[in-house]
Amino acid sequence: SSGINAEWPLRPGYRPQHVLECEFYLLEIMDCCLIVHQPYRPLTTYAESLGPEVLNTAWHIVNDALRCDVLLTHPPHLIALSALHISSVIHNNEHAQQWFSDLTISIEKITKVSEKIMDLYTLWRGFEEKKEIPGILFRMPRPRMSHSGSLAGSRCSTPSGMR
Repeated sequence: SSGINAEWPLRPGYRPQHVLECEFYLLEIMDCCLIVHQPYRPLTTYAESLGPEVLNTAWHIVNDALRCDVLLTHPPHLIALSALHISSVIHNNEHAQQWFSDLTISIEKITKVSEKIMDLYTLWRGFEEKKEIPGILFRMPRPRMSHSGSLAGSRCSTPSGMR
């Protein structure tokens, strides 16, 4: 196997935290600022009247939603409501239908986000790891190594520069 994992045992001075630190420096140099508000606070606030089983499942749905771009494209309160909507359907919560109809947010907006989250589950259901991963790894770019054995163009090439 080629790539960084194959080089890892040969470079005993480097640890995963060194890679993370280099990534942090790179983001800092690029002046990158990304703040993502999480839907957990509105989720717990909204779910008080729907019951603990609906909240528990909705919490897991929000955790799963972190693996797609829905947190970057929709406000946290809509994601929380969508997770509660999906969870209420799963648990067949009769109280939820009235609860959602009393909201001032349109059910169409909630369903739109719910569909995006459900698309993630559809993708996962059709994903066969043993069949897909070799193709993904083949398409991944390989790091370019310089003659000295360090990554080409890397500013974080020596362990002594790490803290």
